[in-house]
Amino acid sequence: MLQQTQVASVIPYYQRFMRRFPEVRSLAAAALDEVLHLWSGLGYYARARNLHRAAQRVCSEHGGELPANFTALAALPGIGRSTAGAILALSRGERFAILDGNARRVLTRCFAVEGARGASATETRLWQLAEACTPTRQVAAYTQAVMDLGATLCTHRQPQCTQCPLASVCVARRAGRQHELPAPRAARRRTQRRVFMVVALADCGGVLLERRPERGVWGGLWCLPEFTTAAAATSFIGAHLPAAGPPQPLPSIEHAFTHFDLTIAPLLVRCPGAAGVLEPRLWYNIRQPAHVGLPAPISALLHAVAHPHDALRH
Repeated sequence: MLQQTQVASVIPYYQRFMRRFPEVRSLAAAALDEVLHLWSGLGYYARARNLHRAAQRVCSEHGGELPANFTALAALPGIGRSTAGAILALSRGERFAILDGNARRVLTRCFAVEGARGASATETRLWQLAEACTPTRQVAAYTQAVMDLGATLCTHRQPQCTQCPLASVCVARRAGRQHELPAPRAARRRTQRRVFMVVALADCGGVLLERRPERGVWGGLWCLPEFTTAAAATSFIGAHLPAAGPPQPLPSIEHAFTHFDLTIAPLLVRCPGAAGVLEPRLWYNIRQPAHVGLPAPISALLHAVAHPHDALRH
């Protein structure tokens, strides 16, 4: 959970997750929908899918015990070189280097490593430094310390150099370049996207959802049927839904992703009678919500549809 998400945001998710899945076998046996449900709102959902798959492989291939061998550990879904090294260093005190975002920033500034992140030469140099700096004793303490140093003092913006224990040996600080390093990624032009989503509401309280592909935005989550144009959404309604009247536009929803801004234009259509099965979709009862993974803005939209008076009060 801490990969690409800050500690303060993670804590309540972690606590709920561990209450439900206190050990690896309970996680392995769970349905993916339940795992994604507990992850909903954290983003980067590939992490949840990888964690679930890793738990299943730990149970099926390693007797329910996390492997202590670096190669076997790094081969599990979602665990690469740095995460495997961190697990073994912190849990067993074994000498393995790490290169998470915080350690990367500390090493880049301390040794003034040039080059764009992700470039082969830059990665090679940083791994060399990570290996050289990792001690042979008190490995767990060093590993935690270098991560904490990057998280609390050697931060991306406004590094606290006067409090840093490495200030006297930091090449970037001596050169006054701590704000230049690490070199920023090449700026990507932020784009705008607009989609239309069908909110098909049955008399029984069911809303039609479909699972998104694993790759891409909100991978593996359940979402409203999505279309690039209003005409395409209307055509879907006419072909698949016993609609009572034309679709009713709901207020647009704005949602920001890392590299683009998404505008969702919901179209509410009421479907009289019982909701039939529309494979591979499902009818999600907004009055008695099931534990499935929903993107946060879609969850909020469905809550507003289910409780319109709450929305009016706010």
